[in-house]
Amino acid sequence: MPPAIAIRPVRGPVVGNVRLPGSKSYTNRALPIAALAAGRSTISGALFSDDTRYMAGALRALGIGVEADEAGERFIVDGLAGAIPAARADLDLGLSGTAMRFLCAIVALGHGRYRLDGTPRARQRPIAPLLAALTALGVDARSEANNGCPPVVVKADGCPGGHAHMAGDISSQYFSGLLLAAPYMRDGLELEVAGTLVSRPYLDITADILAAFGVELTRDGYERFRVAPGQRYRARDYRVEPDASNATYFLAAAALTGGRVRVEGLGRRSAQGDIHFLDTLQALGCETVWGDDFLEVHGPPRLLGADLNLADTNDTAQTVAALAPFCSGPVTLRGLEHTRHQETDRVAAVTAELRKLGARVDEHGDGWTIWPSVLHAADIETYDDHRMAMAFSLVGLRVPGLRIENPACVAKTFPDFFERFAALTDAAA
Repeated sequence: MPPAIAIRPVRGPVVGNVRLPGSKSYTNRALPIAALAAGRSTISGALFSDDTRYMAGALRALGIGVEADEAGERFIVDGLAGAIPAARADLDLGLSGTAMRFLCAIVALGHGRYRLDGTPRARQRPIAPLLAALTALGVDARSEANNGCPPVVVKADGCPGGHAHMAGDISSQYFSGLLLAAPYMRDGLELEVAGTLVSRPYLDITADILAAFGVELTRDGYERFRVAPGQRYRARDYRVEPDASNATYFLAAAALTGGRVRVEGLGRRSAQGDIHFLDTLQALGCETVWGDDFLEVHGPPRLLGADLNLADTNDTAQTVAALAPFCSGPVTLRGLEHTRHQETDRVAAVTAELRKLGARVDEHGDGWTIWPSVLHAADIETYDDHRMAMAFSLVGLRVPGLRIENPACVAKTFPDFFERFAALTDAAA
């Protein structure tokens, strides 16, 4: 990709139907589950992106057969019934939070020494709660630098399992990682949440895919999770549904321009929490339609202000922030303190880039109040954060001259985002 991409503004409403690549959340759960199952699984409709390639590559490094058919959008995985052949591995996981956190738990099932590392930013992302829980479950897992962040070294001799509790205020991925590994823990797993759990719907995704591969997760709401001992994954053919988080940029284009956009293949029954971005858009004045296999948004003449808590749908926060200056009243977004530990400090990054555009932004510890503003052109820094690049592309639909720097960062979860975005929006230019 070039060092920067100019977003073409539109003159009229954005209208169209789109079908998007597979969910990263499902793909990066299906891969390790299939690796632990006994026999061959085919994961179709899979996402091919940096994050899923890091996961697939790490599983290969652990001795598990993973065949990638990118043209066919599928992975073929030869699972080894919970066995991890490699007794030693040094895993490079880039900036993939799901790969880092899920594999910390998965390698605990092995017998050997495993080191997990990533980019400089990955080395700043906390993982101490997960390491403490693994220790409580009988695993030698530690931060190499003793700072609660990667690189992580796991010295494993199988994972006894049992009971553990973790703070839930940083990431739900810690919980998902342990639950993915739980069927192969000797004593099963009882996992208790200490305090508030953020990003709760991602545990619904975990429960959904465990069930699809034959494992029952019982739970007390979002406070306690149990996987009984003796359960095992069953190899199968599994189809990944489109990514709800990535759908938000296309639905938001309709909201911003008074248009209509339908996302196909994703419907009301999805376990992905970010389908509730439609509730957010409804609060901003949009008309929303929930189908069994589609989601649709009709944008109003002008969006409304609102006060919203996005703790459970934090991957949509930058999208909403990009819409906020165009609303008729202030937009306050809350519940986002934990996003300061993601690909970048997302709260600070959004503040900086909106102010660069001329927006009035009040930054809070857990979010922002963003006021109606007249914006001007600017080059948007993306901080190597895919969601900064995709969200701020929306602003370019209304502000001529906006450019997205380092657009290649979208490869983390949506490599052809800009081509698909232009295909939808250029007709309205």
